Amino acid sequence: MTTLSSGFARARRWLREHPLAFDATLAFCTLVAMICSSFTDPGDGHGPPAFGARTPELFSVLLMTLTAAALVLRRRRPMQVLAVTAALAAVEYVLMDPPAPVVMSTVIALYTVASRTDRPTTWRVGLLTMGGLTAAAMVFGSTPWYSQENFGVFAWTGLASAAGDAVRSRRAFVDAIRERAERAERTREEEARRRVAEERLRIARDLHDVVAHHIALVNVQAGVAAHVMDKRPDQAKEALAHVRDASRSALNELRVTVGLLRQQGDPEAPTEPAPGLAVLGELVTTFRNAGLPVEVACADRDRLPAAVDLAAYRVIQEALTNVRKHAGAGAKAEVSVVRVGTTAEVTVLDNGRGSAGRRPGTGPADGPPGDGDDLDSGGHGLVGMRERVTALGGVLTAGPRYGGGFRVHAILPVEARTGEPERPGTAGGTGLRR
Repeated sequence: MTTLSSGFARARRWLREHPLAFDATLAFCTLVAMICSSFTDPGDGHGPPAFGARTPELFSVLLMTLTAAALVLRRRRPMQVLAVTAALAAVEYVLMDPPAPVVMSTVIALYTVASRTDRPTTWRVGLLTMGGLTAAAMVFGSTPWYSQENFGVFAWTGLASAAGDAVRSRRAFVDAIRERAERAERTREEEARRRVAEERLRIARDLHDVVAHHIALVNVQAGVAAHVMDKRPDQAKEALAHVRDASRSALNELRVTVGLLRQQGDPEAPTEPAPGLAVLGELVTTFRNAGLPVEVACADRDRLPAAVDLAAYRVIQEALTNVRKHAGAGAKAEVSVVRVGTTAEVTVLDNGRGSAGRRPGTGPADGPPGDGDDLDSGGHGLVGMRERVTALGGVLTAGPRYGGGFRVHAILPVEARTGEPERPGTAGGTGLRR
């Protein structure tokens, strides 16, 4: 039974892939059915039909052959095939008595039209075909107009129209479901990115409202205190008290807003200063202890702004993490921080021979312990590095090197776009002593 069902499934799949062969097979089977039916005499209705009681005329056989041959083109020219088969069926009813079942081909052609056009067209064409063939059978036939053969023509053509319309409706329904599923699959990632962008915009607006309002109050009260410091010290103290209250309120609101970004179980915010190139030696030591040889080269000891210093540190940390994860055994890394005019260039090179599908920065930043709290841990390290660099007005490129290995290169403007003050304690950050 399993072999039979699998063979039937293969045959059905082959016929679907070759529609012309299917239509030719259908036309041949229809011709055989029409010829066999033309040898059958239905009788007077009181007994079973008698096979071989009559012989079809040569003209009827010719009409049956022509209508069956027209069915081969039913998918390409459905309307034309229906017109040809209906005309030949009408000719059979007018000229031959008793008529051969040429109308079988018309029924199949009408079903094809109904399954491939819209509903209004189906019913217009269907009613015209049903009425024309039934009228021809009633008017030109030798049997009474109310005979079952005449109403059978009406019933079969109407059934073909209804069946074709039902098949068309089901196909449209299935196609709509499939298209909706494909569209949802295509837009899932875009929807996720859109929601992330909206959430970032909402949080940015909240932070802007908090900071702008309270900093404006602090600025006004500080100006008042500076103006009356010498002449009215009591009023200056009152203004400074307002500055303290406004700053405390701003810190509380910022803590609440940033707390929305934390998930349950996240560690508390660190109290130590943000890392920078001043502690790059400690970062490199952790990778060396993990078995990754790292060489560091710094061209000068100029001080970098806080935001640029932090971004350079994060880029180096993420790039070295990916070297350790993906470059393979025996890989070496080189880190350089160079000041070029008004920009600082950070370059991380490696000679790894890792997997062919390795892409720097696409994995989570699970490198050495310590300063990786704000790195992307969801498999988007390269995106995180690029966003961090782009936010400062810089450019980041990452890709394979000629001859093997990978290269991560970031160009950071020395003047951060945010205008943020330089952080104390970062002097000499680019002049690491190894």
